[in-house]
Amino acid sequence: MVGLHAQTLRYYERAGLLRPSRSGGRQRLYSFIEIDRLRRIKALTDEMGLNLAGAELALQLMDRIDKLQSEVKKLSQEIAKLKTPRMEYPKQS
Repeated sequence: MVGLHAQTLRYYERAGLLRPSRSGGRQRLYSFIEIDRLRRIKALTDEMGLNLAGAELALQLMDRIDKLQSEVKKLSQEIAKLKTPRMEYPKQS
């Protein structure tokens, strides 16, 4: 699916780049998120020429950017809520 040798996948796991779950028979199970991460690692190493340490750092930065973008979106939604006019009740005398 990703075009990586099984030994490479095990090496990435030992290096801490992946944490696949395991089946009852101890077979590695890769989620869609992990498959996407594998594709990113492959692109960083093959296409961009980074070594594994560089790819790991780039992945950490990408993960941080994703988290920050999510936080910005959440804060933008909060700001939009605060900016919407609120209905005021008439004062009673």
